[in-house]
Amino acid sequence: MASRLLGSIRGPSMTQPPRVESMQGSWEHFPHEADIGVRGIGMTKEAAFEHAGLALTAVITDLASVAPLQAVPIVCEAPDEELLLADWLNALVYEMATRKMLFSRFAVCFNDRSLHATAWGEPIEVARHQPAVEVKGATYTELSVKQDGQGRWVAQCVVDV
Repeated sequence: MASRLLGSIRGPSMTQPPRVESMQGSWEHFPHEADIGVRGIGMTKEAAFEHAGLALTAVITDLASVAPLQAVPIVCEAPDEELLLADWLNALVYEMATRKMLFSRFAVCFNDRSLHATAWGEPIEVARHQPAVEVKGATYTELSVKQDGQGRWVAQCVVDV
């Protein structure tokens, strides 16, 4: 399933994983055996987490098809940044599953060991969103939150599909 997913995400060339950039940061996928990695990159830790959320949604569907119509508040706590990233992504998976929604916009802020966020999205319409897979959850595999050599924050992990 994951090889089909990567093939459909990558498109015909299948040489480079997808990557999307904006002024605030970027997101990308990276291959990992039967699953897929999500990576958010930003000038702030908040932007990196927001872009990791975008990468998560992009595993499921084309982000351009998801309108940010409804706001959903999300709060997470964890003892360190890496576990906070896993909790954040798992909270998004939970909200998508229980609310039957997809999200395309995020606002994240940190307060010590907690994350307070808003995710904007809309209910899933299978015909329009054409979900490729169901993300089961974020894993601790390749879990990392750190600054790179250019001072950008990089937040990543592998998600189980």
